Amino acid sequence: MQDTSLKFDIVIFGATSFVGQILTRYMLAQFGVADELKWAIAGRSQSKLNELKLTLGIAAETLDILIADAADEDSLQRLCGSTRVVVSTVGPYALYGESLVKTCVTLGTDYCDLTGEVQWIAKMLERYEDLAKISGARIVHSCGFDSIPSDLGVYFLQQQAKQKFGEGCSSIKMRVKKMKGAASGGTVASMTNIFKEVPSNPALRKLLANPYAICPPNHGNKVRQNNMNRPQYDNDFNSWVAPFVMAVINTRIVHRSNALVEGGYSQHFDYNEAMLTGKGLIGSSIAAGVGVGLGSFVMAAVIPPTRWAMEKFILPKPGEGPSQDAQEKGFYDLRFYGKTDSGQEIRVKVTGDQDPGYGSTAKMLGQAAACLAQDISKDTVLGGFWTPASIFGSQLITRLESFSGVTFEIISHD
Repeated sequence: MQDTSLKFDIVIFGATSFVGQILTRYMLAQFGVADELKWAIAGRSQSKLNELKLTLGIAAETLDILIADAADEDSLQRLCGSTRVVVSTVGPYALYGESLVKTCVTLGTDYCDLTGEVQWIAKMLERYEDLAKISGARIVHSCGFDSIPSDLGVYFLQQQAKQKFGEGCSSIKMRVKKMKGAASGGTVASMTNIFKEVPSNPALRKLLANPYAICPPNHGNKVRQNNMNRPQYDNDFNSWVAPFVMAVINTRIVHRSNALVEGGYSQHFDYNEAMLTGKGLIGSSIAAGVGVGLGSFVMAAVIPPTRWAMEKFILPKPGEGPSQDAQEKGFYDLRFYGKTDSGQEIRVKVTGDQDPGYGSTAKMLGQAAACLAQDISKDTVLGGFWTPASIFGSQLITRLESFSGVTFEIISHD
């Protein structure tokens, strides 16, 4: 049963961040302030929170403001003790996220975030998973573009395959067909923070190369995964493909889901992601260009002087992002191809109607938080570290299709 003694259903921590502001406006438009869902905004700056509230207009007149700092555990305890769910947009999470996760786990408060930082998720699992199972806290990382479309896209495909063929798929590919939108400043900051650590940390390099890095120890899948780190031709899509930068986090989340969803997908499950670049010489050239560009970015980010120059003059900074018009003109179209052990094939697609890193991410995160607060009872889903697919499944798919401009659709099946 849900605890009705708490003042709030959801508190948005980091509401004045760029994504936090988009999320706050979305929550107000979807839920009002205290109608079907009671929620509040939180952060460390009273003045910035007051300013945000003013921009929301009279509809937000009764919206509560909470003051909390990621470096002040007493303030985090007051925040987490007042709500069922905390949503965090405060990254890079490896720098600012642990105290909040620790507090939620200690108090049994549910939590979701936007992190794409595999090394940080692995650390949180190691330190707090056992305690979360005791306290009842449900911790759900990666509830934005990384990794809800990938994770729930695979889940949706598997459910359709089981319904039509009587078996799930042991092999799935995700290919980005089209996408328009810029990487967020927070995402870039998280990536560059990883690159700062990699050169002097062999253990981190090993963890990042492990496709099962955040799977439970007893997951049992020993399939050698194709990390798609070079351009190649994909016969199943009749197209050249190039590496997809978000695959590093998405594939890890999907493999953890395979270990956590009821019944699993397959003990020899194979999954990879890439970008479609087209056929022939043009497709090959684009794929090669993407590969070179991504490799050059990684090399530049690893070397301190060039990393400093990129951070100073080129890359977006945390808190920066595109205009409202640019967000609304963004979109994505992801294609999934699955194959069962008996040779049956199925294709599905997942689309989003706004910029993946900002507009669509904020809507997905808001519905994930609402789903956690309203749909997923603590009596039926116990404490622990979950993935979007393993805790939300079809319930979040329904919310996303109804309220977030995200669609899940079967293209074909044999």
